[in-house]
Amino acid sequence: MGERLSQGNAAVALLANSIATGAGLYVLILIFGPVSGAHFNPVVSIVSAWGGQLKTRHCGVYVLAQGCGAFAGVATAHAMFSLPILQVSKHVRPTLGEGFGEVIATFGLVLVIALTSRFRAEIIPIAVAAFITSAYWFTSSTSFANPAVTLARAMTDTFAGISPESVPLFIAGQLLGGAAATVFARWILAEA
Repeated sequence: MGERLSQGNAAVALLANSIATGAGLYVLILIFGPVSGAHFNPVVSIVSAWGGQLKTRHCGVYVLAQGCGAFAGVATAHAMFSLPILQVSKHVRPTLGEGFGEVIATFGLVLVIALTSRFRAEIIPIAVAAFITSAYWFTSSTSFANPAVTLARAMTDTFAGISPESVPLFIAGQLLGGAAATVFARWILAEA
């Protein structure tokens, strides 16, 4: 919808997407947090398993569900807007700067979750939503910060898409950012 209403203005499309993502993420974390820990992101699930907060066998199931959910979301969006259900993105995002943007976006997301869960768990929904909304604007990559979303966005040739050849760079950045944030959080929380 953001792409349709923006009439070619990328800033307006990005604004619409960031607000919709942040608001939706807030509600989803709020309602699914008590059910599943609101695990929508493979990196978050992997670092949770690494830290012992999530059983390894559950992590694999979560990652599979996250991927299936992301692809189902793309197909649903295409159906709602009368687009071909099966697409492949042509939106190339090839630069190392964009890959580094994913390191920063995922580092920040994992750090927000680690610190708020330690000190103010009740604000995790708004903290994560606010961070992701802002990271759309302060990262070169527009903050995918989620391998499942990255893979699914390769299956949409809309404003939000990413070409399949750009996916490995983004996922590598996300995994690196998540690992770095986990190590940093452990170091900083050891001092607290």
